[in-house]
Amino acid sequence: MSNYHIKHLEEYFQVYRKSVQHPEAFWEEIAEEHFVWRSKWDRVLSWDFTKPEVKWFEGAELNITENCLDRHLPTKRNSTAIIFEPNDPQEEAQHITYGQLHERVCRMANVLKESGINKGDRVCVYLPMIPELAYTVLACARIGAIHSVVFAGFSSNALAARINDCDCKMVVTSDGSFRGNKIIDLKGIVDAALEDCPGVEKVLVAKRTGGKITMKKNRDYWLKPLLNDAYADNDAERMKAEDPLFILYTSGSTGKPKGMVHTSGGYMVYTAYTFKNVFQYREGDVYWCTADIGWITGHSYIIYGPLANGATTVMFEGVPSYPDYGRFWAVVEKHKVNQFYTAPTAIRALAKENLEYVEKYDLSSLKVLGSVGEPINEEAWHWYNNNIGHGKSPIVDTWWQTETGGIMITPLPYVTPTTPTYATLPFIGIQPALMDEEGNEIMGIQVDGRLCIKFPWPSMARTIWGDHERYRDTYFTAYKNNYFTGDGALRDEVGYYRITGRVDDVIIVSGHNLGTAPIEDSINEHPAVAESAIVGFPHDIKGNALYGFVILKEIGEARDRDNLRKEINQQITEHIGPIAKLDKIQFVPGLPKTRSGKIMRRILRKIASKDTENLGDISTLLNPEVVKEIMDNTL
Repeated sequence: MSNYHIKHLEEYFQVYRKSVQHPEAFWEEIAEEHFVWRSKWDRVLSWDFTKPEVKWFEGAELNITENCLDRHLPTKRNSTAIIFEPNDPQEEAQHITYGQLHERVCRMANVLKESGINKGDRVCVYLPMIPELAYTVLACARIGAIHSVVFAGFSSNALAARINDCDCKMVVTSDGSFRGNKIIDLKGIVDAALEDCPGVEKVLVAKRTGGKITMKKNRDYWLKPLLNDAYADNDAERMKAEDPLFILYTSGSTGKPKGMVHTSGGYMVYTAYTFKNVFQYREGDVYWCTADIGWITGHSYIIYGPLANGATTVMFEGVPSYPDYGRFWAVVEKHKVNQFYTAPTAIRALAKENLEYVEKYDLSSLKVLGSVGEPINEEAWHWYNNNIGHGKSPIVDTWWQTETGGIMITPLPYVTPTTPTYATLPFIGIQPALMDEEGNEIMGIQVDGRLCIKFPWPSMARTIWGDHERYRDTYFTAYKNNYFTGDGALRDEVGYYRITGRVDDVIIVSGHNLGTAPIEDSINEHPAVAESAIVGFPHDIKGNALYGFVILKEIGEARDRDNLRKEINQQITEHIGPIAKLDKIQFVPGLPKTRSGKIMRRILRKIASKDTENLGDISTLLNPEVVKEIMDNTL
């Protein structure tokens, strides 16, 4: 029997050694013993990072939904697959069994097929965290359509860009969404987006808020009557292991979002195996990841990873502060949650509030606490450990990316001794390397460098949709024969890794990767703005917040500054979404630039962080005098 469930540190090291010395044999054993395949692979792995080309379980056929649903029916038909916890605690939670989930996914699959969606077609999913989101994602996978979920907080412009980039034929949305005490008109956002999306033929609309919306004849259809009329069974499509399963967009450091393509076989094997071990999930546990399915965390660790293990996974529609700051802990008590996976941003926000919000709830069911989205700072780690885990529930500080598909560096609870702020050791099969600026691997301990991965793993993204050259340039050209993560890291005296942050122009705000270029492009479209530069600065809750340095045109100089700040943030909200708004906007006479015209963001970062003692040599700048002017007027 393969080591599917690792329970001791000694076992971790044994399994890890096996996984890196004989990776093909290792992953073949995991794949063979724990999943159902329609036909077996001809080859476990072929790869070449120079092209880059990676194929796992080539020649095998499967359908991921048979592994997430059908194979559990004989033993788990009446066990809960998804607990849907609505935004309003007065609304009853839904317990959806594996039998019910299977039937609803089959009905949705038939609705998609009858609406003209075929294998290989792209379907954009723009839904709140309601059960229809899970049904739609799994129904796409069942018929071989490629789902592209767009987080329902993105603006109509951002939505349109993603729909057009992968040429979606259909959008699945809802009339609106509840977010705390707000109602958001999702259908209105879709309508605005579709003015620029000629390829979309149909829109299916789930009813959630009951708000008044416009339905366009011969394009828009209510989902519920279609589901009611659909046949309740569906034969899953045979998919090749390397067929695309989904496209998920992530911010690039240049303007255009990157559509990361994940494939079926390797992604299934890796997300299921990581889920089992990183959360030490056992039969009968209730697991809750608070992420939105619009992000990779939700794909891998709300839907695919848990369901492939026959787990009970919680889907939460609400926010941590509604109706008050005790909501997370009320849900933990209510559903007796055993594994809880959330972001440092949420932990920091909750840590600021009165401890009474925590103390009134029984959190004794918790066995494992997880953290995702960015490295967790020490203060938040201790608060989480002391007040939520009571020192008994280990914290898994997980490092991974949209591009990696699954968790890459992490402690295993009750297995790996933890250290605050450290992601600790690589997961099974992951071969990290630290590189210097010249591209040489830095060996040994107590060193830091650029974090790369030397060898392929099953869930890695295979390409950027429609732009393989960009995929190669972004991830495989900086360090030959290595995947470059874009992050810096250090390795301590026991070999533990600590992620030190992005080394490119991507800023992690509240766990979301935000490329600076698209935000700057948006600001620069304002008629009063000549040029702008965005940097991150430390923020107690978000981890980082955005600081904008803006040069005004002559017409802007006479304008009221506070109004300009509001207009700039409104423009960002319309182009990208409210997650990209700036916390601080400083109007400046110029930006520090090199003689070749490159903005020296390093200097701006120091100024924004109020760390102006170590600016380094600025005499080589094209305009060194501007630095003092900016510093004299910082916010």
